[in-house]
Amino acid sequence: MPTIPPATRALMLICTAVFFLDQLVPFAGMFALWPLGSGLFWPWQVVTYAFLHGSVMHLVFNMFGLWMFGSELERVWGSRRYLLFLLAGVLAAALAQLAVTQLMGSNAPTVGASGGLYALLLAFGILFPNQTIMLLIPPIPMKARTFVIVFGALELFLGIYGGSGVAHFAHLGGMAGGYLMIRYWRGQPPFGRRRR
Repeated sequence: MPTIPPATRALMLICTAVFFLDQLVPFAGMFALWPLGSGLFWPWQVVTYAFLHGSVMHLVFNMFGLWMFGSELERVWGSRRYLLFLLAGVLAAALAQLAVTQLMGSNAPTVGASGGLYALLLAFGILFPNQTIMLLIPPIPMKARTFVIVFGALELFLGIYGGSGVAHFAHLGGMAGGYLMIRYWRGQPPFGRRRR
């Protein structure tokens, strides 16, 4: 197994430490992403929610995704660009979730790194479109490009028709933020010339 790059490793350790610390001394209430109309929203929550997780399985799956997609992207981009990209995904996911909870009149908080992970998933599909990814359940191999399209369509469907309590539109917001960040770096519309 290849070594985990430093930023990805640090994020995995921080998320895991925060999860177990919250089990001992609950503090997630101040750092989860609360809806704007709840009276519990604070500006820092648009970042801090991504370090919190609701269960062990939530943590495990998000850390697995961070390792699987984040490690390769960090190797290609370097730690600084990788962290900027991940932050863009987390912020875009937060904005999407705040908009949806405002429209729906929900007062439920949001936690988890999934919005940022969906940004990483999208970037992986753009940079490595033909790399084969094996689904866990069911174990079906597919190209990264197909994997991204399937997961994006599934999130949209579940966001419209599902009532599972999962922040599907935050996931889509993360993908949109990642897409815009890549276009910004490449100097593609709606942005100006290419960035370094």
